[in-house]
Amino acid sequence: MTDFKIIAFDADDTLFVNETYFAEAEEKFCALMSDYHSKQSISQELFKTQINNLPTYGYGIKGYILSMIEAAMVISNNTIPVEAISKIIQFGKELAEKPIELLEGVEQTLEALYGKYKLVVATKGDLLDQRRKLHKSGLGKYFHHIEVMSDKQEIDYLDLIKRLDIKPSEFFMIGNSLKSDVLPVLAIGGHAVHIPFHTTWAHEKIDHKVEHPNFRSHFKISDVLNTI
Repeated sequence: MTDFKIIAFDADDTLFVNETYFAEAEEKFCALMSDYHSKQSISQELFKTQINNLPTYGYGIKGYILSMIEAAMVISNNTIPVEAISKIIQFGKELAEKPIELLEGVEQTLEALYGKYKLVVATKGDLLDQRRKLHKSGLGKYFHHIEVMSDKQEIDYLDLIKRLDIKPSEFFMIGNSLKSDVLPVLAIGGHAVHIPFHTTWAHEKIDHKVEHPNFRSHFKISDVLNTI
């Protein structure tokens, strides 16, 4: 992997903790709705609602909370009290106010690469929320470009690569999701490194092993320095 010009980083669960906080919010939601159904049924309804709403709301806190409210109405057969809706809204505010917890080795890795390559962020989510997190993280100074993507399909990466004025073979993606950060990048001719996080949202899981000459998997992000 030596012919690339751009190194792109996913943000959530690659640079800093994210899914852990969403899982905590889901636990609170299940507890809130426990009088209506089992935890498993509540989680399944929430997940189904989230996936159905992705084309409308996209990724991020706002869509998550709107999906919670919708799921609560379904689970309760439209009998959910207004006080419970207020609690769900508070779950969203708490998510937005979470501290930024950088993952091990992130800043040292960015420092080592900064100035040698153009570094960009390529992440899904809500624009305002992602910019807020990057600002609070103190990592913004390392990045030439920040791209908050509505999705991470092949076409989305091709659009990004066109804006960056490079070839797909000159694009190097680092992220925690095989589905979003690795497979579409490999499919268009780019390079990708998988840095697994300890928990993965069900929507991002795949059921097969990835084998490709442009693919690597590392235990921690600093291992990338030995790949480049």
